[in-house]
Amino acid sequence: MKANPTARPLFAILCFFLVLGTLSAQVPKKWTSGEIHEGIKKLNFLGSALYVAAHPDDENTRLIAYLANELHAHTAYLSMTRGDGGQNLIGPEIRELLGVIRTQELLAARRTDGGHQFFTRANDFGYSKHPDETFDIWNKEEVLADVVWTIRKWQPDIIINRFDHRSPGSTHGHHTGSAMLAMEAFDLAGETYVYPDQLQHLDTWQPTRQYFNTSWWFYGSQERFQKADKTNLSSIDVGVYYPIKGKSNTEIAAESRSMHKCQGFGSAGTRGSSQEYVEFINGERPADKNDLFSGINTTWSRVPGGAPIGKIVSAIDEAFDYTDPAAVMPLLLEAYEKINALEDGYWKRVKLAEIKDIIQGCMGMFLEATADASSATPGEEMEISLEMINRSDVKALLKRVQLQPIGFDSTLNLSMDPNQSYKLFQKITFPEDMNTTNAYWLNKPAKLGMYTVEDQLLKGLPETPREFRVVFEIAVGSATFEVTKEVVFKRTDPVKGEVYQPFEITPPVFVNISEPVYIFASEAPQTISLTLKAGKADIKGSVDLGLPEGWRSEPAQAEFGLGLKSAETSILFKVYPPAGASEGRFSPKVSLDNGQVYSRSLVTIAYDHIPTQTVLQEASSRIVKLDLEKRGDRIGYIMGAGDAIPQSLEQIGYQVDLLSDADMDPSNLKKYDAVIVGVRAYNTNLRLRFHQDKLMSYVEQGGTMIVQYNTSRGLKVPSEEIGPYPFKLSRDRVAAEKAEVRILKPNHSVLNFPNQITNKDFEDWVQERGLYFPNEWDPAYTAILSSNDPGEDPKNGGLLVANYGKGHYIYTGYSWFRELPAGVPGAFRIFANLISIGKSPRP
Repeated sequence: MKANPTARPLFAILCFFLVLGTLSAQVPKKWTSGEIHEGIKKLNFLGSALYVAAHPDDENTRLIAYLANELHAHTAYLSMTRGDGGQNLIGPEIRELLGVIRTQELLAARRTDGGHQFFTRANDFGYSKHPDETFDIWNKEEVLADVVWTIRKWQPDIIINRFDHRSPGSTHGHHTGSAMLAMEAFDLAGETYVYPDQLQHLDTWQPTRQYFNTSWWFYGSQERFQKADKTNLSSIDVGVYYPIKGKSNTEIAAESRSMHKCQGFGSAGTRGSSQEYVEFINGERPADKNDLFSGINTTWSRVPGGAPIGKIVSAIDEAFDYTDPAAVMPLLLEAYEKINALEDGYWKRVKLAEIKDIIQGCMGMFLEATADASSATPGEEMEISLEMINRSDVKALLKRVQLQPIGFDSTLNLSMDPNQSYKLFQKITFPEDMNTTNAYWLNKPAKLGMYTVEDQLLKGLPETPREFRVVFEIAVGSATFEVTKEVVFKRTDPVKGEVYQPFEITPPVFVNISEPVYIFASEAPQTISLTLKAGKADIKGSVDLGLPEGWRSEPAQAEFGLGLKSAETSILFKVYPPAGASEGRFSPKVSLDNGQVYSRSLVTIAYDHIPTQTVLQEASSRIVKLDLEKRGDRIGYIMGAGDAIPQSLEQIGYQVDLLSDADMDPSNLKKYDAVIVGVRAYNTNLRLRFHQDKLMSYVEQGGTMIVQYNTSRGLKVPSEEIGPYPFKLSRDRVAAEKAEVRILKPNHSVLNFPNQITNKDFEDWVQERGLYFPNEWDPAYTAILSSNDPGEDPKNGGLLVANYGKGHYIYTGYSWFRELPAGVPGAFRIFANLISIGKSPRP
């Protein structure tokens, strides 16, 4: 290990972020005897591991759970991105909001498998075929700096890469890129000349060794893997059973992976022996290749003066009584004082946090700080409730409590008698300059591929550390220690019972726009609705839309008043577009009577498996005047994995009905000008298999059916039966959103009626061209378009059109689910033609 002895000043603050920064508004931990005993065993293992991959869901939860629970290693997962570029199977949130959900799902997974969580500033911009493209968009140097920062912060003895750094171009560029970055960072983290600004806050660190977590998948087949030379591979049985937990490691891993609910990754637990393989790729080769920490000192003797502590912890382990955990308190306090007396260092900070948790667990100590509302604004008054109880016979003294950053500090010297609950209520006023709470990576505009985070101490953290917290100072015997708790909001739900929610500091007013994009298909005005919500009582002011040049609204400005906190009012503006085509953004501004101006929207994300998230974003929507014609008025839409296309189509004047099972009858379907099947519907909607014949009958009788992309895996209907004629889905995709699109059939009606489509209509697309194109199809289909990523063969299956009976069937893998909600003009023109094909003159 290479150390920088001068890099000390802010490390104590950093350690607080490390240990407590990921514990946000959860049900308070109530330790069982089994968990306490496991914590004691973990207290006696001083080894750390960092698992590295690209996205939420990439991590191997079986190996992470094994490291954390069987080896008791200090284990973390570094995900390069927050999964912002994927799709959402449980709700409408995409992009940044999806990243917020997946961040919390990863934290829920780590609470399940025992790991910790970190990120870089990289944004998941969608599929990438090569790490060169990935690094161009991510800004390789900045992401590499974040990986080095995480290694220096976590100080892993071993690093395990999920992907192979030697395989650029063979898989997702993000995947290979994550391994390449980890390989570079392995040596750079130990050098003082590398990112020297980081050394103001922490020391350099050189990990001992690095592995690649391989499997048969990387060899192409299980048969090839069986025949492969495994000289350089370590084999680990991760199927161990934990009697204390009543679960196998693989069952815990399945529970962890099942937290990735927005991706539909619910997993069934397995039992029995299960092998994982890691390949040694860097650093000091282990003497025992099947012991990941072979040759690494993981005992207390690695810390100067720590050897006696290891003996005490071993004695605690041997003496532990499941029926009386507090019986080991004298030894625990002795160990605590010895740890506290060590020189400052990584393991001192980690183990102090662990032993304080164990002490509280042994004493059945419950400390909680709750607010009487879920939010407050700077300068607002609120009552805080503190509950404290010691449920053991060990004598304890609550010396004082301190509210940060309020400044309230009370000396109590309260004797905490056994099993006696104590409550304290305190009125406080928040400072006028208190920061609002928000996902820190969303506070400033992002760059292409990268979030903007300037504060070095925030980089890598899964969420923003809460400023509003209570510090309890407790004396037990001769030891005195502090316990910090975030202030949370707690309520009693008539169905769910006790419900916890993060406490938020918010602006006094929010402005939400009803739609992210407004499309004007003619010069007729449209109504734009703003919803103003009060963050506190008694606010008055005015609001204007902030329209781009050439647009106007009636009224130009509107007055409002909100008397109660959380009160809402809707304000309607009639907006007139310019005569010609126009694109831009508008950003409403709310001016209060006191002269303050606010422009943030409030988004609440509430799902049962994660804490409620409150996200503040700059209120802004795209506004587009289109040169567009359409035919037909009414559309039936079958939802799949979730998308915003129905709302987008309503923007250009279609009536869109979401179809249920009861609507799937040809006699009912015939009233629709088109029936559109949402993204991945044949992957997620089991009922479609029972309605396929009805849909084909609708087409045969003259209807138009448009089916959007599905993945080749997990189809509920065989791919050759999705359409009236067979085709085969592939994994072909065009990831570059600026890739050339070639028109194969320029005279086809779908490109000429009612809008004449040109190459200009493929400009300004976002994230990608399309995905999972068919690569084989019946001659009855006509391929309309062709595109490909640089250096690849043409992909012609992205838009297939067929006549069937009197109607039209269209299968398309182009990414309309991204382009329409983004307000891409050409995408609207093409999609209007797809819908209108049944109204075109038929040869």
